[in-house]
Amino acid sequence: MLRALLALLSLSVLLSCGEMVTESTKDARILLMGDSMMAANRSSGRSVADALESKLGEEVIDRSVYAARIIYNLPLTGAAGLSIPKQYAQGNWDWVVLNGGGNDLIFGCACGYCSAMVDRLISSDGSTGRIPELVNRLRAGGAKVVYSGYLRNPGLFSPVRPCKVYGNELDRRLARMDARDPGVIFLPMSDLVPEGDPSLHQEDLIHPSPKGSAAIAARIATAIRANTPR
Repeated sequence: MLRALLALLSLSVLLSCGEMVTESTKDARILLMGDSMMAANRSSGRSVADALESKLGEEVIDRSVYAARIIYNLPLTGAAGLSIPKQYAQGNWDWVVLNGGGNDLIFGCACGYCSAMVDRLISSDGSTGRIPELVNRLRAGGAKVVYSGYLRNPGLFSPVRPCKVYGNELDRRLARMDARDPGVIFLPMSDLVPEGDPSLHQEDLIHPSPKGSAAIAARIATAIRANTPR
């Protein structure tokens, strides 16, 4: 497992910049940030951002990076995207879509004895911690925020399966954060994967397959449409 995680970390350094805001995309209104759940399948044009663009019919600036974390304490030179908060790019965003916290549990406490890490990410009432701090900063810029939860394992072996108990607690706290601000939408993905169905995951049973990325994007697109004035 450690070798696989180190390989992912090396890959993330190569992909750590994310998409830049350019003259041709400066009018985009949706920014996407996060980790490999968002970044998976980008090379084939079938990532969450790609599917979201197709479903909404508009540009999505994708700054997500493999192995990115909410709390990143290593030097960021050349790899700023490994810190999800530092993925933010200035823009006139109507929506910021993001996820994060999973790699903090994997790399920060190896999915064991992670209660203190969960507390650092978000308090039990959803009001404080590094995730609410980030979300409050995004909201201060005027954007509405969609915070996505994680896919769950379909009941098969996965090296991150021990994270489930902490992932469930993270979801509960994110839902409480959602309840505190009508401009924040927490979208759980815990019910998206049918029991025994590996088709929404890649072979590693960690990252979403193109089908999984499309399913995540569909849920996000529905939330954005439902909360966009006509």
